[in-house]
Amino acid sequence: MGKIIFYEDRDYQGRSYECSDDCTDLYSHFSRCNSIKVESGCWMLYERANYMGYQYFLQKGAYPHFQHWMGFNNCIRSCHMIPQHQGSYRMRIYERSDFRGQMIEFTEDCPSVYDRCRFSDIYSCNIMDGYWLFYEHPSFRGRQYLLGPGEYRQYYHWRSMSPRIGSFRRITY
Repeated sequence: MGKIIFYEDRDYQGRSYECSDDCTDLYSHFSRCNSIKVESGCWMLYERANYMGYQYFLQKGAYPHFQHWMGFNNCIRSCHMIPQHQGSYRMRIYERSDFRGQMIEFTEDCPSVYDRCRFSDIYSCNIMDGYWLFYEHPSFRGRQYLLGPGEYRQYYHWRSMSPRIGSFRRITY
């Protein structure tokens, strides 16, 4: 079980809300979020309700200001606790939609998709084992996208506006 505490003001001040499970709409609990403490678990936070908008990955630790979790603003409206995965990690990425074109299988983190694959646009992927985090830029920077086990036939199935992925990593506890 996980535990996350949201605070309306910086440095863990102001009204707070403690959460231990997924929540599709946090607005009734707080109107803004400027700091967070993750007591346990790994979490994906979303800028809008129903797991929409910018996504932010947080693991155990203290985040005194929204910029510490790479936030663009102080708006967090939904959260999802990422299940702990035990075992191997495996995924296949494809340079075209519907699992077409060149395919490369990964079991480890990749700090630069282009250096490893000679392409940066991932149009589809199949997550066979584990939870993965895609990043818009190399070296685990930029917009983030959570992908769990399943098939993603198009890049917008993981809620991206573009197929451009610069890096990705496994979510490990």
